[in-house]
Amino acid sequence: MSSRVSGHLEKAEEEEEEEDEDEEGSVNPTEVKMSQIVMPCHSNHQQELSVGQLLKWIDSSACLSAERHAGCPCVTASMDDIHFEHTISVGQVVNIKAKVNRAFNTSMEVGVQVSCEDLFLDRHWRVCHAYATFVTQRTNTGQKVILKPIVPHTEKEQVEYSVAAERRRVRMLHDDIIKDLLSHGSVLQADSWAVGSAVAAEKTKVESVELVLPPHANHQVNTFGGQIMAWMVNVATIAASRLSQAHPTLRTIDMFTFRGPSQVGDRLLLRAIVNNAFKNSMEVGVRAEADQEEGPNRHINSAFMTFEVLDAHRKPCTLPRIRPEPLEGGRRFQEAIARKKIRLDRKYIISRKQGEVPLSVPWDPRNQVYLSYNNVSALKMLAARNNWRLSSEKDKVRLYTMEQKSTLSFRVESEVDVPAHRAFCLLAELSNRPSWDIHYQKCELIHQVDDDDFLYRVVTPSVSHGAVGSQTSAHQGEGILQDFILLASKRKPCGSGDPYVIALRSVSLPTYPPTEGYNRGEVLCAGFTILESRNNMSLISYYNQASPEVLPYISTDIAGLSSSFYHNFCSCSQYLTRNRLQSASEVQTDQYQATNTDGPACDIEADNLSVALRSTQL
Repeated sequence: MSSRVSGHLEKAEEEEEEEDEDEEGSVNPTEVKMSQIVMPCHSNHQQELSVGQLLKWIDSSACLSAERHAGCPCVTASMDDIHFEHTISVGQVVNIKAKVNRAFNTSMEVGVQVSCEDLFLDRHWRVCHAYATFVTQRTNTGQKVILKPIVPHTEKEQVEYSVAAERRRVRMLHDDIIKDLLSHGSVLQADSWAVGSAVAAEKTKVESVELVLPPHANHQVNTFGGQIMAWMVNVATIAASRLSQAHPTLRTIDMFTFRGPSQVGDRLLLRAIVNNAFKNSMEVGVRAEADQEEGPNRHINSAFMTFEVLDAHRKPCTLPRIRPEPLEGGRRFQEAIARKKIRLDRKYIISRKQGEVPLSVPWDPRNQVYLSYNNVSALKMLAARNNWRLSSEKDKVRLYTMEQKSTLSFRVESEVDVPAHRAFCLLAELSNRPSWDIHYQKCELIHQVDDDDFLYRVVTPSVSHGAVGSQTSAHQGEGILQDFILLASKRKPCGSGDPYVIALRSVSLPTYPPTEGYNRGEVLCAGFTILESRNNMSLISYYNQASPEVLPYISTDIAGLSSSFYHNFCSCSQYLTRNRLQSASEVQTDQYQATNTDGPACDIEADNLSVALRSTQL
């Protein structure tokens, strides 16, 4: 095994150990564990576990977990992106752990962790992580089965519970992102169309028919979702092999949705074709349909899979270019480019480790959804940590700190006599913050992205003697103002017990570069959570994962040398109390939105999740 692969395995082993430590001693009632030793019958030609077989095990484990929570039959509605970090060899053991992260109305998210174990070397490493959405089936009388809520117990469960609402939001917008990329001309036309040596896409076409037999059905006599996925992987692998003339390795399966059921006796028509080939990877599109004797075929599922071809050193090889088919082939070619850009955005933004330099990610409309997701989920993850330490308290205003590796975070919280929905409206209006926050000298709205996301430029006063944590200020001395370009993302509760969230993080804008006279600062993760408490009061918590530019403003409070945090929070409380009253129409609107978050608007896909994302043709 190469040193490159060994390094990846060591890192994966460390992450696996951290996850095990976090969950030690906790028992989740929805948790399902499965261990399978990889036999030759499960493997491909390279004596590695077939991804199709792995998908069967993943789907089976997730379904058992969902049904354990629901207490009734459930079906797979969709599966989020799956990235396979490592292959698994014959003789090794696959360990799968599935549990329900969050239940909505009639749908639930199940998280699945897959790891590999080498019995002879006593090593464990992570293979992939998947999120599946399951929906409950209606009763014989046609009634919906309403799910009971999940109660998270551990810190990790609380994080997954909180962020599940954000992942759900991204799922609903997935197809719209691709359409926006294509409609606004964000995807450039590639020149491989005219390359004479390019392989014609028609040569990669694969068609296969599978007869659904009783062994392919689940306990509900529907075609097992994992079996359909395995058949789709099979035809996709053949298509990829026809282009590369080698044995490809499946790296990623994009988010996909089951659009309809299949039963025993169906003839499933599976079609696959290479949509586009990049330098070291190719995208294969697969479509599964149930053959109908009369009328058009019934669309079951579509998926997009990314393959690589690895050399003897496990490094990706350069692939031939592809010439798309006329008409529909051109559309698929362009959409593959859009999906690749989305995958890169997700990898750069969502998978980005906290604390990487620079902290600011470039903002543009094409990556807005993932920046917003990262912004809100980072704050929710920070709020879910359970190792906060009380540093100071004055008149029920509490300052907490948390040290984690090289990062110091702080939290200030107190109750205010203002309804949560009103406090949310007031604090979300960041332009008013200079009226109560001494650290905000100026705050101007740059751009309203949508109803939930805004871009601001914030100017803060200098800290004496240039102690703002940067070389620039240290050299230029006292009097240098700081400015920040912030993305503000606000979210209303998705269920009872959820807080209102206002998340802040730094982004960079080409139209707002650093200017002379200002030291450009960066905010890693900050914001408010507002939770409805007793007697129409609110528990307001402010979080900040302190960057070097932010730390000087709070360091004396943390050291116990001052209580400016108390005065600042008192000023915030007074601002909220002064503006507590609102017009009757505003009150009715806010109360309706606050009390109906579990209704149709928040659970739009629960009743018919299989058609939540628009149908994508292959």
